[in-house]
Formats: sequence, C-alpha cells, structure tokens
Amino acid sequence: MAVAVESPVAQAISRIPDPEVPVITIAELGILRDVDVDEQTHTVVVTITPTYSGCPAMEAIASRIVFEAREQGYAADVRTQLSPAWTTDWMTDEGRAALQRFGIAPPGPVSGSEAEGRGPVAVRLQRHVVACPRCGSTDTTEIAHFGSTACKALRRCSACLEPFDEFKAI
Repeated sequence: MAVAVESPVAQAISRIPDPEVPVITIAELGILRDVDVDEQTHTVVVTITPTYSGCPAMEAIASRIVFEAREQGYAADVRTQLSPAWTTDWMTDEGRAALQRFGIAPPGPVSGSEAEGRGPVAVRLQRHVVACPRCGSTDTTEIAHFGSTACKALRRCSACLEPFDEFKAI
C-alpha cells in the first residue's frame, strides 16, 4: 500500500530512516501504512505495521514520528496495525536499491499462497539463490539464519569471500 505524501509533515515522516537499517526509510521499507493529516487541528494520525510483531524498533520509530510531527507543528497519534501482516513485497524499488548499494542483498518477491496468507507454506526443492551485493556472484552460502536483526540472514560469497547480510523475504 503506497502512502500519498503531499504535506510537509507527511513528507518529513516518510523520510524517517529505519533505526535498524538506516539506509532505508520507513516508507521505502513499507511499514508506513497511512498518514492522515488534519490541517485544521494540526494533528496527524500515522499508521505503521511492524516487520514482525515483536520488532524492537517500533518504539523508536513511533518516537521519531512524534518528534518529526512536533518539529512541523503537529501533534501525532501513532497507531500500530498488525493485520494484514507486513511483507517484503511492500518494500519499494528505491528501498531495495538502497539496500543493494549499502551491501545488503534485498529480498526477492514473496510468491504463492504464503504471500497472500492463504494456506500452508510451500516446500521448495530448489536452492535458495542470493546474489552477492558486492560482486554479483550467486555462489553464496548462508552462515547464520539470523544476522544482526531477525529479518536478516548472514551470508558469505564464495567468489569475493566477503560476508554480507541478506534481507529475508517474508
């Protein structure tokens, strides 16, 4: 779901960086669901969806939203919406490119019934291929399923021997 960014307060909120991956904004990450600006009362209602229900960054993001709104002369009401659950498909192309430039392999598209929340998770009998964001080689290996955050895995490239994070598709 794209958020229409028209007013200066909505623009300021949309530019807030994710505290765990600061090269991507909350809008590019897709967790910024709605910004409802009331110009008469100078209030803004902001709806965000966490990447997962226990995401520790949500409190910091909510505080930053309140701060940015206050800087623009608005009071903010931040609401958390858990359903529908966030998916990496909500990330923008700009966000994926920012991750790539920073050296984090962006997630591929989520496909099938699990993407739509309808049914069991598909069993795939194919190798999970992740290209190295530094050299582009697909000869990479997962070192740890959880990296610096729960939404990333730690991988190593066999071609350039560099470790890198992979933002997991959810």
